[in-house]
Amino acid sequence: MKWVLRILGVLVALLVVVFLVFRVPDTDRDAMRAKYGGEPSQFVTLANGQEVHLRDEGPRDALPIILLHGSAADLHTWQPWADGLSSDYRVIRYDQIGHGLTGPAVGGTYTLADFTGDVERIADHLGLERFVLGGNSMGGWVTAGYALENPERLAGIVLVDASGSPVRRTSGSGGNTGFSIATTPVLNQGMRFITPRSIIERSLSQSVSNQEIVTPEAVDRYWELLRYPGNRAATIDRFATKRVVYSDEDIRSLTMPTLILWGEEDALTPVEAGTWYHKRLPSSSLIAYPGIGHLPHEEAPEATLTDLRAWLNTLEPEVP
Repeated sequence: MKWVLRILGVLVALLVVVFLVFRVPDTDRDAMRAKYGGEPSQFVTLANGQEVHLRDEGPRDALPIILLHGSAADLHTWQPWADGLSSDYRVIRYDQIGHGLTGPAVGGTYTLADFTGDVERIADHLGLERFVLGGNSMGGWVTAGYALENPERLAGIVLVDASGSPVRRTSGSGGNTGFSIATTPVLNQGMRFITPRSIIERSLSQSVSNQEIVTPEAVDRYWELLRYPGNRAATIDRFATKRVVYSDEDIRSLTMPTLILWGEEDALTPVEAGTWYHKRLPSSSLIAYPGIGHLPHEEAPEATLTDLRAWLNTLEPEVP
């Protein structure tokens, strides 16, 4: 019996040592706001008490475009589009709950209704009557969900490698190490304390085909903002929340103009998912980009901006 207790004692001691060696603390809230929340950032408090990190750029009398980032990302993912659009459009982007400098949700939940509710509250806060809504990955899922609830407020929607369809990637076709850890019970609890930078770098690299965007600065941003106080726990809770999958009936009911942009080499959300949306949306255009992965707006900013602007030009006469 004594030798069993000794072995257990050694194992516990080893676990403590591993924890102390590999533990990565949260980043400092004020330091992160100073680094990633400078001009033109705003911190606005919504009607439900949620403080949100937001950027609102471009002419106030121009067509507004709200852009929603994907899982584990933040508003900086839209920088190329903001730079390319804000001379002619009002470009609004924000860190969604559980992400970036917004931090965890005040209600502690991460359902589709929580995310779409924030879109509505932000539109109300900014006084937007009608606008274009676009999103990448998880942000595309939220975009479709909001469109189902509030079609009258939307001049159009943009789906960029959007999740939400029943199409799944085939086994062995790729994936994301960070997402895999976040969805694995027990193992995901370690994310609260142990989050190596190397895992973040590998996950970002797995998500894209254009490896030029996997810069040290980009990896640092993902790594530091994931460790913003409360975000790691929020990530675990969000992945544990059952994800709504849209039906044929849901998507066929969306009659607003829709632009679908997709990377042909997306290893997370295959291009077949974009085709699924396109076949069911009554008024959609699908553009797929060869050699591009899950983040076309970053991997191919010039091509996607050209296509987006051409599509937006067809909307403006219809917007009051």
